[in-house]
Amino acid sequence: MDAGDVRFFCGRSHPELAAKITAYLEVPLEKTHFSRFSNDNLYIQLGASVRGRMVYIIQSLVPPVNDHLMELFMMLDIARSAGAKEVHAVVPYFSYARSDKKDAPRISITARLIADLIQTAGATHVMTMTLHSPQVHGFFSVPTDPLTARHLFARYLIEKAQRLGQEFSKKETVVVAPDYGRAGSAGRLADLLGLSSIAAEKERISDTQVRISKLILKQLKGFRKVIIYDDEIATGGSVLTLSKMLVQGGVESIIVVCTHGLFIGDALTNIAQIPQVTEIITTDTVPIPPEKRLPKLTVLSVAPVIGDAILRNHCRQSIGSLFTYGDETN
Repeated sequence: MDAGDVRFFCGRSHPELAAKITAYLEVPLEKTHFSRFSNDNLYIQLGASVRGRMVYIIQSLVPPVNDHLMELFMMLDIARSAGAKEVHAVVPYFSYARSDKKDAPRISITARLIADLIQTAGATHVMTMTLHSPQVHGFFSVPTDPLTARHLFARYLIEKAQRLGQEFSKKETVVVAPDYGRAGSAGRLADLLGLSSIAAEKERISDTQVRISKLILKQLKGFRKVIIYDDEIATGGSVLTLSKMLVQGGVESIIVVCTHGLFIGDALTNIAQIPQVTEIITTDTVPIPPEKRLPKLTVLSVAPVIGDAILRNHCRQSIGSLFTYGDETN
């Protein structure tokens, strides 16, 4: 990648990940100036010329989500207005993906709204990772590449087992999806590990409470070890409830795997306090502060995955070939 032909910028949501991505690609991360006027209006100035260049703007939509959204919109608009040849929005964590349908009167399908606004702001291409609702991919009217960390997780789990002189047994280990919506992605991770998969039946009661059907216990017969695979953990209600039920069913060891570790409030602590949970594996799509990096937590970097995808896009090569053909990237 010719550093003179591209410009990389990032918002303030996750500069650490942006720095890892640009270091992987061996290109500079340009400076961006942020400030606020006395009336609370945001002021942004890109620190390098973008005219005639391919511009990549990296911004994860983490809390405060709406502030980071506005930063993204403004940076996309600046790049387009300043004559960029192409403007690529790299959004490792896409918030509002749960708002993908109108399931109550007089509400917004916010995921569609944000997809439209990203294009309106100036993005000619979008790159994201593991959308909570895969159908959100179809909301974008510009080329969009949803990436996956599934192969990253599989490689880590296999290599760790080999270091410990162990291997995954199909007779005693199973991959579990917390709900039917994640059954497909759990099955694809299971295939990479040479295991089978099952899915729990979940009913959401509120933003923080869920009900898991006890039918999962019948499917667990004979399995002593479980890998729970979810797209994101926010309040942790689903994983916590499922883990407790699995323990009641006789499971002796649980590894929790999720792409986006938001871990709101005490979510991480509550899950880690379950003795049978031996490890919680996530990625750095979301910044995790030092005080939340518990001994059971492992954070894998998606910088190489995103970096390889950016490089392939820049060289006009297939991004899908990074993953198994036919995989749904979630």
